[in-house]
Amino acid sequence: MNLLDLPADLPQPVDDGAAAHLAGLAVPSVPLPATSGGTIDLAHVRPGRIVLYIYPMTGRPGVPLPDGWDLIPGARGCTPQTCGFRDLHQDLRALGAGVIGLSTQETAYQREMVARLHVPFPNLSDAALRFADALQLPRFTVDGEVLLKRLTLVLRAGRIEQVFYPVFPPNESAAVVLAWLRDRRG
Repeated sequence: MNLLDLPADLPQPVDDGAAAHLAGLAVPSVPLPATSGGTIDLAHVRPGRIVLYIYPMTGRPGVPLPDGWDLIPGARGCTPQTCGFRDLHQDLRALGAGVIGLSTQETAYQREMVARLHVPFPNLSDAALRFADALQLPRFTVDGEVLLKRLTLVLRAGRIEQVFYPVFPPNESAAVVLAWLRDRRG
């Protein structure tokens, strides 16, 4: 299975209202382990904007995805989404926005993905769900594991400025955020 390919019949997630409360909230102070080493506290990242894309889990070549993964609306597409942000990273930076990924996967797992995909920005591990709990982020469970639903937050000056939810298709997420930033450039 090629993790970059998305099935043509991928089910589209619906807006269940689970992220409606997020816009305008203060970013909670929760230091999280980063693939770049150390921790990052999103409440204190300044200046400019941070595009925080939150994804359920990235797959690994040769390792099967959970049973029924492609049938869960919004689950499939973490690798294409990450590659989209990787490919548009310089364009986002040119508009004053940093990029950070976040999932519940352990940092060691994320480091492998960052190296394999040549991701130029940090990914954060919220394996203990502390950040997710503080913001009441939407989630789902598969094979007994709690995962975060895919959403993208634009953070600015310690607050959530914009929420993209649901995110579909995931491979176009970075382009949608880039267009939104360009509209606000002036």
